[in-house]
Amino acid sequence: MTDPDPNAAAPTGLPARKLRHLEACLRPESQYMGVTTGLERVPWPYRALPELDLEAVDLTTTFLGRRLRAPVLIGAMTGGAQRAEVINRNLATAAERLGIGMMLGSQRVMLERPEAAVSFRVRDVAPGVLLLGNLGAAQFLLGYGVSEAERAVRAVEADGLAIHLNPLQEAMQAGGDTRWRGLAARLAEVVPALPFPVILKEVGHGLDPATVQTVATAGFAALDVAGAGGTSWARVEQLVRYGAVLAPDLCEVGLPTAPAIVEARRAAPGTPLIASGGIRTGLDAARALALGAQVVAVARPLLAPALESAAAVEAWLARFIHELRVALFVGGFRSVEAVRGRLELV
Repeated sequence: MTDPDPNAAAPTGLPARKLRHLEACLRPESQYMGVTTGLERVPWPYRALPELDLEAVDLTTTFLGRRLRAPVLIGAMTGGAQRAEVINRNLATAAERLGIGMMLGSQRVMLERPEAAVSFRVRDVAPGVLLLGNLGAAQFLLGYGVSEAERAVRAVEADGLAIHLNPLQEAMQAGGDTRWRGLAARLAEVVPALPFPVILKEVGHGLDPATVQTVATAGFAALDVAGAGGTSWARVEQLVRYGAVLAPDLCEVGLPTAPAIVEARRAAPGTPLIASGGIRTGLDAARALALGAQVVAVARPLLAPALESAAAVEAWLARFIHELRVALFVGGFRSVEAVRGRLELV
């Protein structure tokens, strides 16, 4: 077998690339190999006599003004193809049943190809869900503005918008958007003009403290640290482009999730944080909350269940939420509010 050609052409068309992304994310090579989330560095307390009933542990929380039955969001995944429509509807159905939130995948394909909008529309199956739209930050230097952001949110009846940062992913992508100079100033123009909450997020390589400080006055309602340790989108792009990871060292670059939470809290102490990036268990979620996150987001573990059914997604999330409840119970924490910000990295 010959080595992959570094100059090989990328798959043509956004919908085709979205499908290749899904296939790549299911491969084990899409995950960080030498970097962990750092959440294992948060020692979890154990109370042999918690003086608390398991069912009395209160997982409810408020995020962006909406009440959630558990501090969990389904993270951004996909959109723009028929397969993506099935995934999003299964995810949204499960989110509605469990009373949690959901973030859509990047809607650029929908704005450029209106026929793709159907793959993002989930309000009919999730009327009560906290729903967040999603656009790439780089697009705001390429012609996007208030109008496009409003259209993305309005078209899917979302409650707000996530704007994602992904410079490493774009640099690994054939034809990626690699002109980022002036983006901070551009976001500072657009975000305050939008009539709904806007979140700034990374895609899995970590929101660093310098970036958090740079956008501190831009008006973001929350920050998603999306740290390293789970899916490496640099790896995903290499798998899509070449069928193999040709630059493994670069694909391991990023700020792990746990220190990203800690550093973001220091840099923006009053801004709500979403912890994502390698969140795989309820104990991971508990540790992230204990470091100061408002909610956690989970994506990759839900991809295979979402290809199966809404019931499969619901079952995975129900186990995850139960694990979170048990972690708080044995730690002696009566609620999400009681645990938030109570522990530190060692």
